[in-house]
Amino acid sequence: MSSPHDHLVGQLSRIKELSGLSLRALALQAGLSSSSLSRYLAGRLVPPWEAVVALCRVVGRDPRPLRAGWAEATRAGAAPAPRRNDLPADLFDFTGRETEAALVEELLRTAGAVAVDGMGGVGKTSLAVHVAHRLAPAYPDGGLYIDLNGFTPGQEPLEPQAALGRLLAALDITHPPAGAAERAALWRSELSRRRALVVLDNAADAGHVRPLLPGAGRSAVLVTSRHRLVSLDGVPPVSLEPLADADAAHLFGRAAGLTLTGQDAVGQVLRQCGGLPLALRMAGARLRHRPGWTVAVLAERLRDNAGRFDAVFGMSYQQLDTEQRRMFRLLGVLPGTDFDAAAAGALADTAPDQVLEELVDAHLVQELSPGRYRTHDLIRRYAADLAAERGPESDAALRRVLDHYLARAVAHDATLPAPHRPRPTPGDPAEAMAWFDLEYVNLVACFDAAVRLGADEVVAALPQAMRVWFFRHRGTDDQARLLEGAAAAAERLGRDRERAALLADLGFARAAAGRLTEALAAYGRAARSGPDDDELAAGLALRTGFALRDLGDLEAARERFRWAGALFERLGRPAGRAQALAFEGWVTLGLGRPGEAVDLARASLALADGPARIPGLVTLGLALAPDEPAEALRLLRDAVELAERNNLAHNQAWCRNYLGVALRITGAYEEALDQHRRAFELLEPLAEVQLELNVLHSYAETCRVAGRRDEALRLLDRTIELARELGRPYDEKMAREAVDLIR
Repeated sequence: MSSPHDHLVGQLSRIKELSGLSLRALALQAGLSSSSLSRYLAGRLVPPWEAVVALCRVVGRDPRPLRAGWAEATRAGAAPAPRRNDLPADLFDFTGRETEAALVEELLRTAGAVAVDGMGGVGKTSLAVHVAHRLAPAYPDGGLYIDLNGFTPGQEPLEPQAALGRLLAALDITHPPAGAAERAALWRSELSRRRALVVLDNAADAGHVRPLLPGAGRSAVLVTSRHRLVSLDGVPPVSLEPLADADAAHLFGRAAGLTLTGQDAVGQVLRQCGGLPLALRMAGARLRHRPGWTVAVLAERLRDNAGRFDAVFGMSYQQLDTEQRRMFRLLGVLPGTDFDAAAAGALADTAPDQVLEELVDAHLVQELSPGRYRTHDLIRRYAADLAAERGPESDAALRRVLDHYLARAVAHDATLPAPHRPRPTPGDPAEAMAWFDLEYVNLVACFDAAVRLGADEVVAALPQAMRVWFFRHRGTDDQARLLEGAAAAAERLGRDRERAALLADLGFARAAAGRLTEALAAYGRAARSGPDDDELAAGLALRTGFALRDLGDLEAARERFRWAGALFERLGRPAGRAQALAFEGWVTLGLGRPGEAVDLARASLALADGPARIPGLVTLGLALAPDEPAEALRLLRDAVELAERNNLAHNQAWCRNYLGVALRITGAYEEALDQHRRAFELLEPLAEVQLELNVLHSYAETCRVAGRRDEALRLLDRTIELARELGRPYDEKMAREAVDLIR
């Protein structure tokens, strides 16, 4: 017998079948996120009633018969979903803090939020992670964790916009809105439908964490900071003091592997450690690894150091051998949040495995997972201070590790297929992308370290090595900043052509994000800074033409495409000339000259081979659609097949959209709508805002002429919203004119 929730899922699935839409297209028309709709249809989440109503409206069904079943499903709850858990491992020797832990748990239950504050090393993160693990059953939708780097040495605090991007990615929202306010609203909306516990670790201040707080709903947030965040409304504080002597002695004894009695030396060690769990574990580990020592010997060694925390850290440091000390010092200058053995080896210019094991045993380094390491912020600061005393040594080590990351990035990038690289080097592209995903934060930190160090070779080269990864993740928050910095470095190095190429990439990133005015500015800078180079000029002319076309300046775009074609002809580049001719034909068609457009498209096809034929096929198909519909549809289907055969996702979406336009012209409205929907489905993972705008315009017009008034208005509302967000008056004007036609 099916449950009420299973019955509701069946009804929602039937609505999707009736709509004939892809998941993305159905979500768009219903005003829902794709990820939320996916969870409703999979039975992992009961939708709010408003979502059920919106879905029914898409297919013209009365939602009222579903109300009783929805209410029963809501009372019964959704089927359990696989629980996401991003939390670090709980400490096996977590000691004390019963009162504080109980208070934190109570506040999470009653207020849904709590901020734990205290000095560095006092155990804020350990308490937060320990409580989050204990409360896991109460938060079935998962435990999310993010380190905000508020006090991490050598790292800038993670900006709220970037933090929201990572948190939304943890909820499978891989292409969030660009703006921080829009991301925060989406984050609150997504959490309102879940029961998750979010740990926001290492916040710099209240402003740092405020945009990340959940809104209404049953999710909860646990914040840690060295500062008391009293200005966070609705987030009560819990302050941690150093451990009391009894708890401190117990933790020290467990770390040392000893049963301690009331020795005076024990009290001396506890005083030197200041009740900080981090220091107590380190002192205990040192004693455990020195079987010949007594607690009194340990206390004496600690007394020989000047500062309280330097006493603990310094004692552990002094017990290392020369190679281990050197590795520890250099870890203080390592960019990023975590590292593997290869990075440590490059840093110290030595085989690292045995050394890292010793540092882990001494509690100077944490092993997060097999082969991945990090250091506590306090220890990192201590190591960085030691490294600063040996400036040349640390500068040379930093340069080595920057070269290591750059070399790895270049090697992995070379295995990735790309339009500018017809023959990638042998390797596993999936493994390469996984490496970039894993090391992305560290690569950005390396870029910033290279800027501080004045290592312009690395600054200029690293974003180029990440070019394909960025292409597949357009819209990432750091891309524009890295390209700007790289272009400046190339200028300092006197590499005008490299600077121009980087600025051209910056323009392309801006254009893909729909920010065409900024794209044109970047292209203009590239043109002014580049040498007299026909190949560079041809590429810039083509890209500038695309931006002008999408801004609605078709005459200016036509001139750019014509100039690009002439340059490609001079270079003996038939594929480039074919592309320029095809898009000159495209804008010529838009200017109302179909005969000229047909001639240009055919000239393009005469020169092109393979995927380079796609623009000519699409242009010719659209130009012929009114008078030769059968030939037009054949050409456009050939373009789709060519894009699919070469696994060109952007081109597939583009071709299917305009196949839909041609089908609309021939009166085949249902087939046309299916092609637009499939185009949207292909756009889902691409973060291609410009192409989304193009599809929205075409899709809405097909809905209008097919008599789907409400559907057309929903699409046009989204177009206007996106155009306003991007500062695109031409697109907004077109959409409003279409709305006026409907109303």
